[in-house]
Amino acid sequence: MLGLALVLLLLFTFSRIMWYNYMIPTVDQKDDILLVEPKLLFGLPVDSFHVEENNVRTNESLSDILKDRGVSGQIIDKIAHLPASVFDLRKMKVGNDYAVFYSRDSLRIPMYFVYAENPVNYFQYRLSLDSCRVIPGKNEVKSERKLATGIINTSLWNAMKENNLDPMLAIQLSDLFAWTIDFFAIQKGDSFTVLYDQNYVKGEKIGIGTIHAAIFNASGQDYYAIHFEQEDGQSYFDEQGRSIRKEFLKAPLKFSRISSRFSAARMHPVLRIVRPHYGVDYAAPTGTPVFSIGDGVVQAKAYQPTGGGNFLKIRHNSVYTTTYMHLSKFGEGIQAGTRVKQGQLIGYVGATGLASGPHLDFRVFMNGSPVDPLKLKSPPANPVSQSNMASFQQNRDKFLREIKNARLAGTKKR
Repeated sequence: MLGLALVLLLLFTFSRIMWYNYMIPTVDQKDDILLVEPKLLFGLPVDSFHVEENNVRTNESLSDILKDRGVSGQIIDKIAHLPASVFDLRKMKVGNDYAVFYSRDSLRIPMYFVYAENPVNYFQYRLSLDSCRVIPGKNEVKSERKLATGIINTSLWNAMKENNLDPMLAIQLSDLFAWTIDFFAIQKGDSFTVLYDQNYVKGEKIGIGTIHAAIFNASGQDYYAIHFEQEDGQSYFDEQGRSIRKEFLKAPLKFSRISSRFSAARMHPVLRIVRPHYGVDYAAPTGTPVFSIGDGVVQAKAYQPTGGGNFLKIRHNSVYTTTYMHLSKFGEGIQAGTRVKQGQLIGYVGATGLASGPHLDFRVFMNGSPVDPLKLKSPPANPVSQSNMASFQQNRDKFLREIKNARLAGTKKR
């Protein structure tokens, strides 16, 4: 009898354990547990505050904003003395967004002020006399892979608009192919196909991310740009693994037209006499940025009243120098002896000196003799190394397969 009672007790205990395990969810049964993520705005839980969203108005300072919302003068003074190295309050821009976070009780005490420098970066100010501080933050950026193609009818910029693409993609592509394509000479019928990341913050487009690969057809020739990273950093290469970055940019400014070319005999527009013009004139509005076409050292920064007006001369190496003339003003920090980088802002288009209108007179000298800037050829930078070639080719084939399929589909539609 004792044995039977023991067996019955064990069966009862086992059945209770099984029932308990069946009826009570364990931590592994995640489907039965509902986790609610808090809604965040600038890193703060919205449900914990009353939130006011607004934007900076003309002639409005942070002091004005906070005073109007009942923040004490002591706190405003403490904020004004926070380190400008984190954020300089004088750089707040009209139209930029901000938010004020108030306590949820009836007193509605301002507790945080957040200024959005741009869609990604923001600065969170704690409005407390005891713990006043500023903390930089970043909104989450999400990227979506896009593939775009288009044909140029008038300009690259207009081609983007005609195909409902972000016009900034035109800037990115012109920068990408700056060493291989003369964008002042692109023609109707030229085309592009590009695989890139479109960046979003809170579902809103904020700009172009990485361009993974692109093919630009100019005058019937395909030019390739394939993104790849190796030991010396990220860069772009053609289909054979050669760098598309050359020693010099094709042009020292963006989106203008050529008003006068290199010539041994040209009628001067001001003097009305025929004389050589050993440069290229790029017509552009006053204030258009001018960039150095390559790394180098500024040899001369001067003013020539009866000729080039404000001009710069840059020595790039033992062979090449370049000159930039008729500038309205020079770039910040540009002086004789200044070392400049390729693509660095060095000045702005103007009409100083003998000029009939705003333009850049750009000249190139090889071993001291003038050469046609439009015919300048530059050697490429480092190619893909042999040790990385297999990996590069795998990336290349994947990207170009997507791009060429898109081009084929676009051709069939036409």
